[in-house]
Amino acid sequence: MLQLLIDADACPVIDLALSISSRYEIKPILYCDTSHRIERENAITIMVPKGPDSVDFKLVNAVTKYDIVITQDYGLAAMCLAKGAFVVDQNGREMTPENIDQLLAFRYESAKFRRAGGRTKGPKKRTEENNLSFERKFQQICERAIMKKREVDTQ
Repeated sequence: MLQLLIDADACPVIDLALSISSRYEIKPILYCDTSHRIERENAITIMVPKGPDSVDFKLVNAVTKYDIVITQDYGLAAMCLAKGAFVVDQNGREMTPENIDQLLAFRYESAKFRRAGGRTKGPKKRTEENNLSFERKFQQICERAIMKKREVDTQ
C-alpha cells in the first residue's frame, strides 16, 4: 500500500492532504517531534524526541519507492528522492531529481549569506492560491504514484 508521509511540524496542508489521500486510499502518516503534538483521526502519528533532524531521519527510514512525502525541507526531500519517493512542498512545488541540486544550492547560499550577517525575507503570508496549487499538484502526484505502483505490482 502506498503511504503519504508528512513532515507535519509547521505543515499548513495536513487536513487538505488527508482529505485527498483518503480518496486514493493512500495510508497517511504524520511525523512530528514532541514539541508539536499533531494528531488526526484518520492518520497515524509518529512522534519522535526533539532533536536536530530527528523527524527527518525517522521519516526517511520509513519511506519506500513510490511513497509520497510532503515537506519543505530540501535535505529531507533529497534523501526521499534517492529512495524513489515523490516529494512535494506545501505550496505545490514538486521536488525532483532534476531540480533538487539547484534547490539545495540555493539553501546553501542563503544560509551562507545569513551567517555573514545578511538578512532574508521570511515566507509570504499563505494564500488560497497556495492551497489550490498544492491541491492540483498533490492530486497529480497521487495519480502518478498509484500508476507506478500498479506497474510494479503487475510485473
